Amino acid sequence: MQMSFTSVHRRAWLSERDCDLAEFRELVERTTDLADYPYASAVERDVLVYDSDRLRGAGDDRAVRAELARALSDGPGIVVLKGAFPDRGVVDRLSAVFDALIAEQRASGATAGDHFAKPGANDRVWNALEKAALHDPEAFADYYANDILALVSTAWLGPGYQVTSQVNVVNPGGAAQSVHRDYHLGFLSDEVAAAYPAHVHRLSPVLTLQGAVAHCDMPVESGPTMYLPHSQTYEPGYLAWRLPEFQEYFETRHAQLPLAKGDAAFFNPALFHAAGTNRSADIRRMANLLQVSSAFGRAMETVDREAIANGVYPVLVKRLGEGADDAWAARVIAASAEGYPFPTNLDSDPPVDGLAPPSQADVVRRALREAWTPEALRDELRAGAERRQS
Repeated sequence: MQMSFTSVHRRAWLSERDCDLAEFRELVERTTDLADYPYASAVERDVLVYDSDRLRGAGDDRAVRAELARALSDGPGIVVLKGAFPDRGVVDRLSAVFDALIAEQRASGATAGDHFAKPGANDRVWNALEKAALHDPEAFADYYANDILALVSTAWLGPGYQVTSQVNVVNPGGAAQSVHRDYHLGFLSDEVAAAYPAHVHRLSPVLTLQGAVAHCDMPVESGPTMYLPHSQTYEPGYLAWRLPEFQEYFETRHAQLPLAKGDAAFFNPALFHAAGTNRSADIRRMANLLQVSSAFGRAMETVDREAIANGVYPVLVKRLGEGADDAWAARVIAASAEGYPFPTNLDSDPPVDGLAPPSQADVVRRALREAWTPEALRDELRAGAERRQS
């Protein structure tokens, strides 16, 4: 969404009060014009559809990437890449790996939780990237050598991007997810998201790219992902998607496109979206969900924040006992403990109350509230660090 310098400064902070359905509708109820995207082959339900072979033969790689980035930012926010994997055998080989991983997971009795859907409704494999690489390195290498995945990832994020993968299999009868935005701000509560200034809401979508590769044919009755084109342009959207009037509007307005095995869809993480209900009788809808992250989502130095938190905890206890206020303690905790719960191992460190597990800072705050001993905090921080390891 184009905003003037003045309007940006008028909206330094966002809240639910800024969420206006009429303003939202004005942004999303527009037509995607194929003429604006010369490398695209079609527009379906306002979604841009690209022929991957045509992109491969385009010659001007920078021009293609520029168009894809524009489509994801100012355009519909989603692109479908037909035939991203021209050799379906490559897809089938990794599907076999995913099936083996799911069988192992079921045999162990583990049930993977699912963001925005009931646990156990689907077969989900967290950190499928690492698990697949260790299970069958050759199948992994042939799959992730894909040129279209690299093309769209560099278009949005530039070089040095980081890939993660989660497998999601929605079985016949599997219910739809609730509409949402995605990582980062989409995984935070409204209260926490609102604590970040508006410019961070504008920044969050360019830190990651969401994608899905179809590992089977996905007719609409199998419930492919539902999208609301252009919704990524709505600035207060991270505070709007839980509001009933926005959820109801999504239900009436969203688009769903069938995908064939080997097709891929990539979208801006701020796009309103949700996996659909699988109404088929016999289709196990398997998708490889890709979250590609910017190379810049890291600190410059390696810091042992667990050691720092343990070191300063006795000082926190002492000073609070001497009359220091909570704001003083909060500043010390922010400078010492890790305040963000990701990345983590979602198999062993799943979300408990909400969409994210507790961070180091959450644990330190709890220790202070409950008057833990330094030894108790040390044990819990160590256990948390072990849960986060893959």
